[in-house]
Amino acid sequence: MSDIVERTVTLHRPARRPAALPQRWPVETVEAMFDLPFAELLHRAQTVHRENFDPRLVELATLLSVKTGGCPEDCGYCPQSAHYDTGVDATKLMEPGEVLQAAHRAREAGATRFCMGAAWRAPKDRDIEKVADLVRTVKSLGLETCATLGMLEDGHAQILRDAGLDYYNHNLDSAPEFYGDIISTREYQDRLDTLERVRGAGLKVCCGGIVGMGESRRHRAGLIAQLANLQPYPESVPINHLVRVAGTPLAEQDPLDPFEFVRTIAVARITMPRARVRLSAGRQQMGDAVQALCFQAGANSIFYGDKLLTTGNPDTGADLSLLHRLGLRAGQPEPK
Repeated sequence: MSDIVERTVTLHRPARRPAALPQRWPVETVEAMFDLPFAELLHRAQTVHRENFDPRLVELATLLSVKTGGCPEDCGYCPQSAHYDTGVDATKLMEPGEVLQAAHRAREAGATRFCMGAAWRAPKDRDIEKVADLVRTVKSLGLETCATLGMLEDGHAQILRDAGLDYYNHNLDSAPEFYGDIISTREYQDRLDTLERVRGAGLKVCCGGIVGMGESRRHRAGLIAQLANLQPYPESVPINHLVRVAGTPLAEQDPLDPFEFVRTIAVARITMPRARVRLSAGRQQMGDAVQALCFQAGANSIFYGDKLLTTGNPDTGADLSLLHRLGLRAGQPEPK
């Protein structure tokens, strides 16, 4: 077991426990996997990766904030929350022409998926129609499209699907037992309900979480178990490393042991063998060696570009150089 001590924070609210899911991966089984010797865990993860994917291919996905700041949620990690003074100014939704230019630059740099994020709790009908226009704009370039807009109401996912959206991102963030320590303005079940609406519309699901927020290893196992027990599990699983932003409640959180992050990637790969497991926020702080271990552990997707919503990211030249040095190449990893 990890010796990381759970953090007591003032944000704690009791979270409503989500509806029971089929326990294909009990938390105890997932936690035992985390406890394996490091080399053994990486060997198992790499074996699973090779059985399901070409291990040389890494997806390049670009994330653009199309509407930044002013979010009414109180997520303790987020610089876009209106509850915290982080220096992030609220902006209006970008126009299609602006998004088209950004998507064109991303495609020219080698990205194959273009993700659009908007800082809403839940978009209104008029917002969905405007985002649908953005989706059509990006699809005209032949890119895969993804959007993360907050909670969706009935009918919203269908509108986005009809506009050409491929994936909808809605992260669980953490294990249900830890969730109330991080956010009080949205319940865990709200997230599961949005995922159900996305699946019901026939969209692919992009869903992951954040580690390094002061959670225990048991909580990390609980997050992975929640994801792996979704029916079906997500096609795309972003694993974020907390970026500590001044002004947020987690700004002074102790850094997570980098090997624990690698373990999380490995366990995600083993439990969700045919998903694209993505290195997301926090790569800039990891360094090349930790990222290399993550690829060895089964990561086959990265967020690519110099910015992720409002936080920094390695530049494209550094990423392409790292892939080359590791004998990897950009491409669309498809399950065998």
